[in-house]
Amino acid sequence: MYLKSLELSGFKSFAKKSHFEFNSPISSIVGPNGSGKSNVAEAFRFVLGEQSIKSMRGKKGEDLIWNGSPGEARANRGYVKVVFDNSKKIFDLDFSEVSIERTVHRDGLNEYFINGSAVRLKDVLELLSRAHIGASGHHIISQGEADKIITATPKERKGMIEEALGLKVYQYKRLESERKLLKTFENINQVESLRHEIAPHLKFLKKQVEKLEKTEGLRQELLDKAQIYFKYEDDYITKTRVELDNTRKPLLEKREKLAQELVSAKKILEESARQENKNYDILEVEKEISSLRSDKDNLSREIGKLEGLASAEERLIKRQKELSETTEHKMVKLSEIEDLAEEISKEKEGEGLLSRIKQILSNFIKSKYETLDSHTIEESEERLKVLMNDKKSKDEEYKKLEEREAVLKNKYEALNQELLQNKDSSHDAEKGVFRIMSEENEIVSSLNNLKLEEERLARNEEEFKQELEEVTRLVGVEVLRFKEKVFEMKESNDRKEQEDRKHDLLKLKIRLEDSNVAGSEEVYKEYKDTSERDEFLAKELLDLTQSAESLKTLIGDLEIRLATEFSSGLESINTEFNKLFTKMFGGGEASLVLTKDKKVKKPEEDEFELESLDEEGDEKVKEEGIDIKVSLPKKKIKSLLMLSGGERALTSIALVFAISQVNPPPFIILDETDAALDEANSKKYGDLVEALSEYSQLILITHNRETMSRAGVIYGVTMGSNGVSKLLSISFDEAVEVAK
Repeated sequence: MYLKSLELSGFKSFAKKSHFEFNSPISSIVGPNGSGKSNVAEAFRFVLGEQSIKSMRGKKGEDLIWNGSPGEARANRGYVKVVFDNSKKIFDLDFSEVSIERTVHRDGLNEYFINGSAVRLKDVLELLSRAHIGASGHHIISQGEADKIITATPKERKGMIEEALGLKVYQYKRLESERKLLKTFENINQVESLRHEIAPHLKFLKKQVEKLEKTEGLRQELLDKAQIYFKYEDDYITKTRVELDNTRKPLLEKREKLAQELVSAKKILEESARQENKNYDILEVEKEISSLRSDKDNLSREIGKLEGLASAEERLIKRQKELSETTEHKMVKLSEIEDLAEEISKEKEGEGLLSRIKQILSNFIKSKYETLDSHTIEESEERLKVLMNDKKSKDEEYKKLEEREAVLKNKYEALNQELLQNKDSSHDAEKGVFRIMSEENEIVSSLNNLKLEEERLARNEEEFKQELEEVTRLVGVEVLRFKEKVFEMKESNDRKEQEDRKHDLLKLKIRLEDSNVAGSEEVYKEYKDTSERDEFLAKELLDLTQSAESLKTLIGDLEIRLATEFSSGLESINTEFNKLFTKMFGGGEASLVLTKDKKVKKPEEDEFELESLDEEGDEKVKEEGIDIKVSLPKKKIKSLLMLSGGERALTSIALVFAISQVNPPPFIILDETDAALDEANSKKYGDLVEALSEYSQLILITHNRETMSRAGVIYGVTMGSNGVSKLLSISFDEAVEVAK
């Protein structure tokens, strides 16, 4: 036994938890119309993953949940759980029992569980497909669908047979492979697009890198020549500094020696000066005489000036006296004339006016000119007197200076005579001092020249450092290892050749700076990253192409396997179908025929579901299907539609049973498939049911007494006034055992 039990609660009319135990090869479910018998078959469809609510007599998921009644509240969810015996490992799970559960909520949400663990619908379908079980198909024949396999289209009929033969798992694999292949082609297109997109940029970066490589050649050339230049320059600076140090040392030593000799000579002179003790006095006398002479000169100039002023004043007095004796050249003030005119204007006209005016003028002239001459001569004589007094005073002072000068001259002559007497004793010391100072000057000059050379060397060293820094910035720190550069150096460091080397460096630096690509490290990195990405995309494209080829090969193998197994399965089904058909109808023939019909390709169809292209072009394809050919005894039938209801039912039953015997499913559910049979055919139907029960468990939903008699367990379904379906069970197998 594979099917162990079915449990449902809140599903359609089964408001409360109901449990079916299937411990007999044939189980029958009976009950009056409307009691909920067919809800059991629909519960199987539901739990096995059926997605068409319409096929379960509903419009939406909420219609599958108990909706309540006056005596029973509605349920918020409905669930169905089916339990299988997996001791023979019909399912690819390491469990002795496998339970599949599906729950539907009022918001339409569906949940799936395998052995209590939440899974996807896809997981449930794949698990069932390995055991040749599906939500619909030949193993679940519902009420009114007994002749479904007869009325189905050739393509639908082919699908039913493929499912019965257990080929769905290969079809799933093929469809999955085709989807993967389609996705692979999309990925190939995307990768090719990406490669095309980065190709121009990669080309640009490659040119930049080529330019950088040329720049790298210039950099290397600059590095080599710079190391040679810097090594020569460093050698020149080092040797020149040593030479300057070697030249300075004896000069400093000689200057130190001369300084000591100068100290000794100065000591001799100081001693001689102390013995003579006259040099300072002579200098002081000379200074004083010079100062006296300067004072005499100044005083003489002042006396001359006073004499000039006195002479001028005397001449002025003489002139004034001469003028005082005449009226010519005498002057009066304008204001006095104006006063005189005003006085004259006051005189009244009449006789004697002119004489009166003359008298006024005569008096005015006499009084004014006498006063003016007297006043002017007195002032001049007073000034002359002052000047003569100043001159007298200056003359006395000048005489004193001459007397002091005569005294100093006598003193100077006496001191000078003494110095001449001591001159010979200090002459040699003075000559020594002059010699020492001359030699010191020569040494100082040499040291100054050395200092100039050192300053020039310092400038060279500064230029050397600056040049080294510039080249380091251009070629990197490797240039700093110029001392490690090995080459044959010339013994003579010709500065002209070094200047030529420096000029070459300058040209190379300019060329390198002109050809340098900004952000070279970033360009290299971007080129490397882009190249690696292009290589990765190329490798990925190769992998995708190989994967596509592998998928094509796999699809081809699956199609060959499907065709092979379908062909052999169809042959076996045909054999059993003809045998059962003959048995059911007492003769005649029946067979399944593979057909190929032309179909116009629709743009939205998946190209991998199309079998082949028509020779006329891409617009038509050939579609395979299964057609049924029957021949009844004593009847000429041209079409299945010409069969009666009973004949159609027997034909469909024979075909379903034939399919089931070739590749038996774990269980088969028949929902009133015997409703159209008469008593005689019901017996034949019962015999076929018993024969089929040797391969699969059968759950029969029926009103037929003959069919009921073949069941080992009968479940009765009743419905009370509250609209809830209830179960009653009778086990004939247990009753027989008890009777024995």
